[in-house]
Amino acid sequence: MANYFSNHSQSRFLANSSSASQSNTTPSSTLTQTQTAAPRSRLPSSKHFSTSVSTTISAERSKESSPNSASPNGTAVHPLRNTWIFWFRQHRAPGNKITNYEEGIKKISAFSSVESYWSLWTHLAPPSALQPTTDYLLFHSGIRRPVWEDPLNLSGGKWIVRLKKGVADRIWEDLVLAIIGDQFDECRAAEENEVAGNWDDKSDASVTEWPEICGCTISVRQSEDIVSLWNRVDADAKVRDKIRSVSFLGQ
Repeated sequence: MANYFSNHSQSRFLANSSSASQSNTTPSSTLTQTQTAAPRSRLPSSKHFSTSVSTTISAERSKESSPNSASPNGTAVHPLRNTWIFWFRQHRAPGNKITNYEEGIKKISAFSSVESYWSLWTHLAPPSALQPTTDYLLFHSGIRRPVWEDPLNLSGGKWIVRLKKGVADRIWEDLVLAIIGDQFDECRAAEENEVAGNWDDKSDASVTEWPEICGCTISVRQSEDIVSLWNRVDADAKVRDKIRSVSFLGQ
């Protein structure tokens, strides 16, 4: 069973709890629909990610705004409803606290199509290959900085699952695919479902068009890995229940 924490709680960090100490469960069927994809090979690299894969949100939008657009090799591009951004919190030695949390967060790349996602993902080292005390963060482009203080995060909360070492790679990949693939689309407040049809219009003008899921993170630690799922509305218990029912968080 995952623990849920509000942005307004006294501490932004998860307290040690035996009930959420470790999880050996696998994602539910809603998160494993993408497991039929062909196995992907990872490029050997001593770095956490390839610096040759980079793009801006504006460039992604201009190239992939049309469903009929094509990639440089002539194949069709399959756009996502939202532009998503991968961030990376660099490795630090255990016990070496960073005074300014934001200073340690670096942007990797933005993507807004299936093809650009996979071209980026294949260059990212899996969580099991990261050194302890490093994080991956994935947030939609409406989140300017992946921190609690961002306007879209202020009224939200997050689910937190602690995993024993060795199981995080697949769970992290399934969770990322579920988020960018709109498997949490139904997890919205009732009044916001009325404007869900506007999502196909990639305009960023309306805040109500942003998905309920702000993003997710994985924190690699010495003895465990911690997966977090951030949502936008903390006050709506029905929204939290929907998120739990769609994902593996209730197991």
